[in-house]
Amino acid sequence: RGLEHQSRWPERLGRPSVARPRPGSPLVWFHAVSLGEGMAALPVVFHCARLHPGLPILLTTTTLSAFKVIKDLLPDVVIYQFAPLDCPDAIESFIGYWKPSLILLMESELWPNLIMSAAEKGIAVALLNARMSLKSLNRWSVPLGLPLVSLMLSKLSLVIPLSTIQAVRFQLLHTPPNKIHFAGDLKYAVGDVEVREKELNTIKDLQRQFNDRPIWMAASVHRGEEEVILRVHGELIKAYPSLLLILVPRHPQDIKNVSLALKKHKVNFVLRSTMELVSINTRVYVVDTLGELRMLYRVTPIAVVGGSFLPSLSGHNFSEAAAAGCAVLTGKAKVSTYLSLHRFFGQIRAYRV
Repeated sequence: RGLEHQSRWPERLGRPSVARPRPGSPLVWFHAVSLGEGMAALPVVFHCARLHPGLPILLTTTTLSAFKVIKDLLPDVVIYQFAPLDCPDAIESFIGYWKPSLILLMESELWPNLIMSAAEKGIAVALLNARMSLKSLNRWSVPLGLPLVSLMLSKLSLVIPLSTIQAVRFQLLHTPPNKIHFAGDLKYAVGDVEVREKELNTIKDLQRQFNDRPIWMAASVHRGEEEVILRVHGELIKAYPSLLLILVPRHPQDIKNVSLALKKHKVNFVLRSTMELVSINTRVYVVDTLGELRMLYRVTPIAVVGGSFLPSLSGHNFSEAAAAGCAVLTGKAKVSTYLSLHRFFGQIRAYRV
């Protein structure tokens, strides 16, 4: 379906494409399933590389979109591979070759075969930015699921939950309390990742194109939400005629629908991928590229985070926008996964619904 790399798919079966550095030495394996989790892992990866310059570090992801972006952001000392499928043969082949001393999983990556295999081999496994959606909690809580998940969680050496609510959910699934520790949301550490010269030049170029116009951004916009955003933008332009909207769809495959909506509303827009310059007549700047959200938060003072304007959606983590200094707004959709984040920012009046 275009979701697997054409030449690197053997890595998904546990077959390496590069040699393991320093055989016999310790190795740390970070795993993040997709682009968002991979970006959240980067501060820890960079910090680990700085603290232990000679330590081999392996980072795996699952999605093609993560591969396209993250491979170019990693320090030279970090090896990138696609993650093996969570089936016994692939996991045994992968672990047997790389022989990690420590495995760090991001967010909600509970892989039964991986966790049990690592435990049998005495390899420590930690879950960072750990989160459990209400739907997953209910699914695991059934009589057939609870023994399996509680066994898996008992094998973890460390769980760092995203929030106190997440900590409670993991305890409800019988995670040993002494294994749960707090360190905050890793997406707040986005500023700890070095801003590369290319990214700085892109920021400066966009600022020149935007030419001091008032700007707001709608990020992680799901299909159907573009209609809400465009109606609001139309009203705002009446008060701020030179206002520019940066529109970032959640999924690149939704660009066609976004373009059709813009044409329907007769809005002058440009696509980032075309490298067309923003003119005074441009009303919407559509970002149809991957992995640039962190950079774009640095050029807008206001960020509206999508996934929150339709009843079927459950919101997104907006801490990355807040860490970049944006004023954050969301819709009123259910936000069960990030409820404590919303409450905290609401208490300090740092965002609005």
